[in-house]
Amino acid sequence: MTAPIPRDIPDLPAIPGTPTLLPSYVPAAAVVPPVRHPLVAVYRLLVAAAATAGVALTLLLTGALHALSYFAVQSAILLALVSTLSARRAWTARRPLPSAVIGATLLYAVITALVYHLVLTGASPPFSMTAPPGSPATPTGWHAVANHLLHTVAPTAAVLDWLLLSAPGRLHLRQATGWMLYPLAYLVFALSRAEFLTPGTPGRYLYPFLDVDQHGYKSILANALLLGLFFYALALILVALDHTRPDPTRYRARRRIRARKHPRPRTRPRGRGKTGFRLRPPVG
Repeated sequence: MTAPIPRDIPDLPAIPGTPTLLPSYVPAAAVVPPVRHPLVAVYRLLVAAAATAGVALTLLLTGALHALSYFAVQSAILLALVSTLSARRAWTARRPLPSAVIGATLLYAVITALVYHLVLTGASPPFSMTAPPGSPATPTGWHAVANHLLHTVAPTAAVLDWLLLSAPGRLHLRQATGWMLYPLAYLVFALSRAEFLTPGTPGRYLYPFLDVDQHGYKSILANALLLGLFFYALALILVALDHTRPDPTRYRARRRIRARKHPRPRTRPRGRGKTGFRLRPPVG
């Protein structure tokens, strides 16, 4: 037996206070459909190809262990990997790589270009990663091609990718300190590597401003401190520019929205009416 349902159900007491709606978090992919960027993917593959070509030429012209010890080669390898992953994400309409990875890769590429063109270009004897150590001649031929690919072409392409194909406002000041760990670790590596090699070994010091035999540890550490402050200031400048530069992706999004709202009307072939039959001029 079930209890009878009463005819008059008493009203429930009112809940004190005004009801508030709980915020619901909806992922952006559920609202905005993902968009593929094939041209961006192709460009980033070209950036990766330029960096890879520079590394490959350097490895062919010199020994592998010696070439992989250079900052420019290591930063180019990182640039090639990051550009390839970014190209895949742009092609498959996935989220971009973390901003910390993008900022670090960009900073190391810019450091490679600036140190080469501002410090190493005027060195005597001329600096070259592929020519024999102490060679008095300026690098030519494939040696010059490898130098330009690593120190000019790849870094410039990376900066253009960041300025023209990436959304702004993703880099942060708190990331700049972490980006300095790799240059510091490279300084320790370069000086430790020189200590394990016997004095007088060709290519013992990878860069002329790290030559302890010629300048001494006091001058080397002072130069390293100045370079470190310069690198940190450069990281801060990149972050500031990232928050003040225009958004190139917004312009492409506006074009897509405008094309959806105002599609181009389909034009009919000349000489055909609504029925699809060709109209002929009247006879007589």
